[in-house]
Amino acid sequence: MQTEQTQALEAISAGPPAYRRYARNWLASNLPAHMRWDTLDYRSPTLEECRTWEASMYSAGLAGMTWPKAYGGLGLTLREHLVVNKEVGALAMPESVSSIGKELAGPIIQTVGTEAQKQQFLPRILSMGDFWCQGFSEPDAGSDLVRLRTKATQEGDHWRINGQKIWTSGAAKAHYCLLLTRTGTVADKHRGLLMFAVPMNTPGIRVVPIKSIDGKESFAEVFFDNVVVPDSARLGAPDEGWNAAIRVLSIERATNRMYRPWRFECELRQLVAACKSDPKLAKLLQDGYYQRRIGDLVGEIDAHKGLVERTVEKMVSGEKIGAQGSLTKLYWSECHQAFMGLALALVSHVNPLSSPLARRARDHFTTAYLFARAETIYAGVTEVQLDIIAQRIMELPKDL
Repeated sequence: MQTEQTQALEAISAGPPAYRRYARNWLASNLPAHMRWDTLDYRSPTLEECRTWEASMYSAGLAGMTWPKAYGGLGLTLREHLVVNKEVGALAMPESVSSIGKELAGPIIQTVGTEAQKQQFLPRILSMGDFWCQGFSEPDAGSDLVRLRTKATQEGDHWRINGQKIWTSGAAKAHYCLLLTRTGTVADKHRGLLMFAVPMNTPGIRVVPIKSIDGKESFAEVFFDNVVVPDSARLGAPDEGWNAAIRVLSIERATNRMYRPWRFECELRQLVAACKSDPKLAKLLQDGYYQRRIGDLVGEIDAHKGLVERTVEKMVSGEKIGAQGSLTKLYWSECHQAFMGLALALVSHVNPLSSPLARRARDHFTTAYLFARAETIYAGVTEVQLDIIAQRIMELPKDL
């Protein structure tokens, strides 16, 4: 471990190109074959295998790039973060099982948390000691968070929480919930919103898994019945929840999973290689429609790369992204959803006599297509993103 950390530090000090080469070589050498979904050796990794893999990435200096050194990070910029993300995206590796902690809870705690909270939570998020879930959406408050009803009532040095959250990804495995509550009434809208770091083993919390269209139970309903937490669980001031929530969403839309266009490119390579491995699919690739659509997709992926790289440069130079994060979210979700539709159209021709690589691609892209149906919903539905772009970026009147 010490050798890897030393190598990482040497690569970082040598500049982004050297750091990227280090990341590429380390990932290629250490990613277990059965975790690569573009190979015949693939099998679905267990939660513990994913935890171990991500912990090893952290030990190798490939996680927490922008987090302060005082809390276990490397203290680098988004440029170095993107350098590693490009290499992560280029490999057919599993999605993080701790994305809520690393991408949402961690940045929020860094922004509004106390020093004690930063010391308590941040190092364990990076080392994969704790998993987090995000308690924002409710049955009547999805993208429109000002309608949330989960109530937090102060009782001396404690808070009593009652309410319900839904579509809570990873709730069944989470140790903590990044919970957004209301201290007043729904009529207060964005005023009186308060965020907590709530241990999921607190009495009164009930998790009910929801089975999705792909047969998995990756998210859940979470009920809070007279859940009592100390005031030390509060993240920020009682009226700071809205600003913190908006920061969460802007981070989620603009900077999270910057590897996406490189991952889409990786998926496209897998799709083409699988088709070429099978005579029937190879013939389909010669069809003008598929050739044009794949060509369009290559251009869309390149445009996405440019959008990500431009965002990084603007943020490094000190510009605030704000509503512009909605452009990134809208683009990648619509692009990938359409891509998965194309992929499914091709792999739907796979049969038991098709090549092993084609059958592997059918399994991957069928699951990916089903998951992609939600990509235009989670992290902000398309309609809301269009509204944000129209009003906050284009400054169009609301009555158009």
